[in-house]
Order: sequence, then C-alpha cells, then structure tokens
Amino acid sequence: MIVDGYNMIGAWPNLIPFKKKDELEEAREALLKDLSEYAKFKGIEVIVVFDAQFVPGITQTYEQYKLQVVFTAKDETADTYIEALAKERMNVLTQVTVATSDLAEQWQIFSVGALRKSARELYKDVHREKKAIEKEAYQTQFQNYKRNVPWDETQLDSLQQLMENLQGKD
Repeated sequence: MIVDGYNMIGAWPNLIPFKKKDELEEAREALLKDLSEYAKFKGIEVIVVFDAQFVPGITQTYEQYKLQVVFTAKDETADTYIEALAKERMNVLTQVTVATSDLAEQWQIFSVGALRKSARELYKDVHREKKAIEKEAYQTQFQNYKRNVPWDETQLDSLQQLMENLQGKD
C-alpha cells in the first residue's frame, strides 16, 4: 500500500487538529504510528509519501516503525512519485493499493492497474483494525485464566457495556 501522507493528515479527524495548529511533525508521527500498527496486523508493506514542499531540503527515504517513509525531491510532488512507484511495483504477483482522496490521482492509479482507497476508507480500516488488535490483546491476556462463571464472552461483553453505561461512559 502506498499512502499519500499529507492527504491523510488533511482528512483524518484525529490529525486535522495538528494540521490546523501547523504541527505537521506531530501529525506525521501520529499517522506513522497508526499505519505501522495497521500494516503489522494486516501483514502488508506500507510506503508513506510526503511532499517535500512542506519540509524543504529534506528529500530522503528511510524506515520508521517498519514503514518506508519517503519525502519527495524539491520539485517532485507526492502524486508524481506515487504514480511512478505504483507503476514500478505493479506486477502479476503484487497488487498495489494507493491511499489518496485526490480524484486526479485516483484516475492515474486506476490507469496503471492499482487499486485506490480514499482517506476516509483507510481511516475506517485503520480504526477497525485497532479495535481488533485491542480485542485480541484482551483475549490473549486472559486466555490461560479460567473463570468459574457460567456466562460466555458475549454475555460478559453485554455486562461490561451495561456497567459502562451505568457509570456514564459510552
């Protein structure tokens, strides 16, 4: 999956406040952490591309949180880089997905045979997987713990929800 980083920062509800305060480094960091968990859980390779126009003179590629992070060259847009990378990576054995809400970019991606995922779709996927990770961690924590309770997990979840509602939490 190739992700247009600043496109996600401008669209994800949890990252927009960073953008509004001009805290792009914090926004990038939060995005990379979320995408890292998602990539690990899904077992996919994720490349996050940022336009260098927001961070002049930083053209580079490096690995962070087991993600490949790319800052494009000075006069190269993330869109141009993503199109070339998608074309390069697409083959019979590799299906490339590009995460962007830029409609012009989506058409270019379709033309090389890659799939597209909007910023909103990726946000929903990442947060759905985050909940799955939390549930799996919770179940793993108690897998060797035997309860002398006649209720199954669904009933216990309902009781937990009822308890949270009574405490005023949602």
